Amino acid sequence: MQAQRGFTLIEVMVVVVILGILAAIVVPRIMSRPDEARTIKAQQDLRAIAAALDLYKLDNFAYPGTAQGLEALVEKPASLAQGAQWRTGGYLAKLPRDPWGKAYQYLAPGQHGEYDLFSLGADGTLGGEGNNRDLGNWEAE
Repeated sequence: MQAQRGFTLIEVMVVVVILGILAAIVVPRIMSRPDEARTIKAQQDLRAIAAALDLYKLDNFAYPGTAQGLEALVEKPASLAQGAQWRTGGYLAKLPRDPWGKAYQYLAPGQHGEYDLFSLGADGTLGGEGNNRDLGNWEAE
């Protein structure tokens, strides 16, 4: 008759301790990633919207005003300059929302250039620091 082979209690405890140590090191690093991922997503959205705004300006001679807002990239504005060629189908299929579920903000003219395009960040208020800071097109400059 063959003897059954298995792990001793000490071997199992050593493996559990090693897994616990690894978890204590790795989990905090993984948990900070969602904030970083949201920031990267917002920056990518801002670049895409900025590219659409540049195309809009090429066709219509100027960026949309604050009153027209980013909606001018999706739906044709009521008032356009003489000779403007608004693109059929628009410049974006739809306006994205920032990673925190809020609309991107747009001001033209802006404080940082011809326009300011930004997300209010995680806290949803103007200003802030760290993970709560505003993310805007002026950061890419």
